[in-house]
Amino acid sequence: MKNKKIIIIIISILVVILLMVGLYFYGLTSVSKNSDKVTFNIESGSSTLDIIDNLKEANLIKSKVSSLIYVKLNNKIIKSGSYELDRSMSTKEIFNILSDGKIIDNTITLTFIEGKRLLDYVELISDNFPYTKEEILDVISDSNYLNELVSKYSFLSNNVLDSDIYYPLEGYLFPSTYEFYQDASIKDIIEKMLAKTGNVLDNNIDAINASGYDVHEILTMASIIENETMYDSDRSIVSQVIHKRLGINMNLGMDVTTYYGVQKSLKEELTQSDLASKNAYNTRDTSFIGLPVGPISNPSENSIKAALNPSDTDYLYFYAEVSSGKLHFANTYQEFQELIRKYS
Repeated sequence: MKNKKIIIIIISILVVILLMVGLYFYGLTSVSKNSDKVTFNIESGSSTLDIIDNLKEANLIKSKVSSLIYVKLNNKIIKSGSYELDRSMSTKEIFNILSDGKIIDNTITLTFIEGKRLLDYVELISDNFPYTKEEILDVISDSNYLNELVSKYSFLSNNVLDSDIYYPLEGYLFPSTYEFYQDASIKDIIEKMLAKTGNVLDNNIDAINASGYDVHEILTMASIIENETMYDSDRSIVSQVIHKRLGINMNLGMDVTTYYGVQKSLKEELTQSDLASKNAYNTRDTSFIGLPVGPISNPSENSIKAALNPSDTDYLYFYAEVSSGKLHFANTYQEFQELIRKYS
């Protein structure tokens, strides 16, 4: 009788083991016999459990337990990236692909050029994503969204909400090369660029704090420097002219602010009416003292650094040589007039 009980127990254990093994292997089979392709993304730093949870949520695996056991037994190292998987694949096939790193390219790479305006960036985004320019502008001009951004990013202040500003995020979308997922939302794109701006500003935070100006003013200066200069060697000197004029309450008189104020391309001609126009940007208007209400373009880090580090000179004027764009500087108005005669 005792031996019979032992045999029953052994058989029961074997049945349970066989059942568990059967469930394990069943859990590794495909979720469907029909081909159903799915793009599956694995973010860098994702844990094995996170990946398995996401696979289950995407209906790509039958069992999270079977998948975890399989990964541990086979020492699978899963690589981040974007993959094309199929619901007809077994768990083994799926994890072989994930560990081999056979990623697909479902990203879009865009290069945003320094000194370009926000409208140029909007056009570039619209040309590469299924969003119209109007849709993009609606998102980045929405007051509720802007308030969310001001709360989220410490370098954004209520200055961007000024009603006189044409485009609130002008100057804050850092010019660089970015890689976006093809299905990125407008907010995904904008916030990736804002995050880059935050990194650049953090790298210069000590100089910003010591400058006597806030971030909005520094970016405004930098945007003017970016559009007024063609050569790195000129940036810090133009910065000095801006700082000097601000310091003595002298009109800045920068053509590039007029272009922006009347929304003309830098390749167009300015008229006398443009130069005298009354808006929150036009520093050529002789009654305009101080900085424009906001940036006039999206400046590079070199221009930001120049805004923070004006040269040790004493110039008040500069004039661009027509043939080369090289700037020439003067201390007095008389010297400035001589530069115009010489280099026009």
